Amino acid sequence: MADDKNNGAVYPSLVDKVEGQVLEKESETSTERGNWSNKLDFLLSCLSYAVGLGNVWRFPYLCYRNGGGAFLIPFLVMLFITGIPLVFLELSFGQFASQGVVSIWSISPIFQGVGWAMFVVSVLIAIYYNMIIAWTLYYLFASFAKVLPWSFCGAWSTEACLENREHIQNCTLYNGTFYNNTCYTVDMVGQATFNYMQNSTNSSLAKSKSPSDEYFHEYVLDITEGVEHMGGVKWELALCLLLAWVLVCICLANGIKTSGKAVYFTAFFPYIVLTILLVRGLTLEGSLDGIRYFFTPKWEKLASAKVWGDAAVQIFFSLSPGWGGLITLASFNKFNNNCYKDAVLVSILDCATSVFAGMVIFSIIGYMANEMNQNIDEVASEGAGLAFIIYPEVVTRLPISQLWAVLFFMMLVTLGLGTQIATVTTVHTTLMDRFPTVFSQGKRSVCLLIGIAFICYLIGLSFCTRGGMYILQLFDNFAASYSLLIVCFTECVAIAWVYGAERFLSDIETMLGKRPPKIWVISWKFIAPIALLVILIFTWIDFKPTKYGDLIFPAWADGVGCLITLASVLCIPIFAFITVFKQYRNSNTTIIQAIKVSLRPSENWGPALKSDKMAREAVGVGGNPTDTFQSQIPLTMATNNETEFNGIMPPPTTKC
Repeated sequence: MADDKNNGAVYPSLVDKVEGQVLEKESETSTERGNWSNKLDFLLSCLSYAVGLGNVWRFPYLCYRNGGGAFLIPFLVMLFITGIPLVFLELSFGQFASQGVVSIWSISPIFQGVGWAMFVVSVLIAIYYNMIIAWTLYYLFASFAKVLPWSFCGAWSTEACLENREHIQNCTLYNGTFYNNTCYTVDMVGQATFNYMQNSTNSSLAKSKSPSDEYFHEYVLDITEGVEHMGGVKWELALCLLLAWVLVCICLANGIKTSGKAVYFTAFFPYIVLTILLVRGLTLEGSLDGIRYFFTPKWEKLASAKVWGDAAVQIFFSLSPGWGGLITLASFNKFNNNCYKDAVLVSILDCATSVFAGMVIFSIIGYMANEMNQNIDEVASEGAGLAFIIYPEVVTRLPISQLWAVLFFMMLVTLGLGTQIATVTTVHTTLMDRFPTVFSQGKRSVCLLIGIAFICYLIGLSFCTRGGMYILQLFDNFAASYSLLIVCFTECVAIAWVYGAERFLSDIETMLGKRPPKIWVISWKFIAPIALLVILIFTWIDFKPTKYGDLIFPAWADGVGCLITLASVLCIPIFAFITVFKQYRNSNTTIIQAIKVSLRPSENWGPALKSDKMAREAVGVGGNPTDTFQSQIPLTMATNNETEFNGIMPPPTTKC
């Protein structure tokens, strides 16, 4: 039994006393949806979902660009302002109701469009994220070659391909110029000839590309001149994409029972590889310079609003609230799981992983800068450039190159799969929960999974074309950027303001046995929504036309990107309109009354198990303790004399 210090109310925990009867807790396992086999399955699934490719190829670059070690200050501040509160909100939300991202909005039916928006975002991410995994699989297979294919200028190379870049740099250090694979000085050829050679070399250098760059763009992608030219499908990439979807289906064949075991590999293996790479990196000359550059603080950067904006955006997109994955994973928890500790632990581990990955990447970049006699900021890169150009070039300079290439790309595959598994689980679970009579019988669940994979694969074939990289850039920039900010802002408003933050805190209390601090109410109602609005405004102001390399996309391409964003965001007003219209049509009431009723929880809102519902009712109907002050009750709660409309029951008022 737990005492509430605020109002003296007593809350049941292991044994609930309801209407004079002592009800022993029934089994906590949901026979229809299933539960995690143990707590570690859930924790590793959340960690594997949160820790993705962005931790390795996005955060290190942001950190060096925004003041090195000084960037960690706004990064940690934003972790506690937006990161942990939103993760805790979604984990507790999913665990309390044990439903998918659409069905769970019985908490306030007018907002079920938020669930559909999360569903659409997850579908879009699943489609393009698996293409990145496909590229990684391609490189993984190529890493077993006797000679790494990106270590030299092959038949696919253009005239711009240059293998001896470091030789040119060394020649320049001795006041020479590298011409026709030979280093010349003024004394050797005379001033006039030397000037001619130097101008020719400088012109060639400006247009030159590394073999790894040429291999990725000219051979793997065989990229076209622009987004207007798509070209044909590359069958090698199509097969790798098919393999990526097969791996996802295998991991999800038996639902969370198999995915919960797969994450033991996808969660731990990246840390093992990162540790091995760090140890190896520290033995390379120049690696400490790279790490020093990564951590050296540039305090003047803290005065820049862009630095704080980048920190907020990175925290938000790293932890992945708004995708629906956190709600889905938590929905398979046992009702009394301590999601409070889970939220804090997962968030902190995710951020620690980003810093650890930054050390690894910059130890390698420091070595490469030393080898090429270049400044570190000339070598540092992010995204696909780091994964498929910079690092592949680095491993060609290491002994046993194939080993380091295999380890690195296996790590990227597991990082990608960890996120992809949870994302596809969100899509699959949403449809299962929304249409249980259609998909819950026999092998229909597996058929649904295969159907999702097949449809996403067919759409994903567009990424396998020669111009597929341009389409992927549009998806990457627009599928989960502005839309996620709007979704999370609406989610905060719906739960903290419409349903009521204090009321939701009481629901959490029935799970944990004690009431979390009131700071969460302040965070959900004020701090997090304001921060989300600021981030949204910042990203709008900072908007730049989509580009890949030096190629800037035409305006119509960004218009297509906006449509990708609207595909999810428009779900919110559309389903709100549909919900209110149905309510208005099926009852003799006004539009205003229909809206009010649609804002209230429906009669099936609450814990999935009967015993948990009884525990909640014993605490107080609607999650409010019987002694809750009237000012703590949301304005949308109904009075007892209001009418039931379309299955949406107004909850009884509580006594003051």
